[in-house]
Amino acid sequence: MSVVYDCSRSPDREDGLAAAASAVRAGRLVVIPTDTVYGIGADAFSASAVRSLLAAKNRGPDMPVGVLVGSWSTIDGLVLSVPRTARLLVEAFWPGDVSIVLPHAPSLAWDLGQSGGTVMLRMPLHPVAIELLREVGPMAVSSANVSGQPPAATAEEARTQLGDSVSIYLDGGPSGDPVPSTIVDLSGQEPIVLREGAVSLAAISEVIGEEVRTR
Repeated sequence: MSVVYDCSRSPDREDGLAAAASAVRAGRLVVIPTDTVYGIGADAFSASAVRSLLAAKNRGPDMPVGVLVGSWSTIDGLVLSVPRTARLLVEAFWPGDVSIVLPHAPSLAWDLGQSGGTVMLRMPLHPVAIELLREVGPMAVSSANVSGQPPAATAEEARTQLGDSVSIYLDGGPSGDPVPSTIVDLSGQEPIVLREGAVSLAAISEVIGEEVRTR
């Protein structure tokens, strides 16, 4: 049976973060607030946990799961290399609404779906999410909804859709505007914006110092 913790209250927040950390380490699923919508998350390095996440969403591996991190430096151990363009985007927009796609380190034992050897990384701008990520490390996170249904803007909306497939719900209040992150693919010869979301194409181009095209 799932448990909901009200993270607006200090004792519940501490208990909820401890329970969520324990659940993630045990390979179970948690729902967390982010700066966009609520996310359903699991240990990024547990293939079985990621499969459970996809099953809870009724989604296949053809749509790989992104990874949230709790600090800038975490990405150094997750990718093959961090190019200057990625550093510029991280410094300008993290924590925030830019997701970066890079070739992942070949030594990592993870299975995030059919990602073609890449990983999508983001550092969310939400204190509850960051605190949990800094406690447990990188998490595979997707929007907290059943595939085809609206993303959850509250913990209760997430629980209505996902029910007891999730062990712990961290309630951080209503999320911000349900605008997705902007996805910048840096895995090829030139940067490509796969999805223009909360951060504009013009803003990405300005930071990188060149005009960036969309797919």
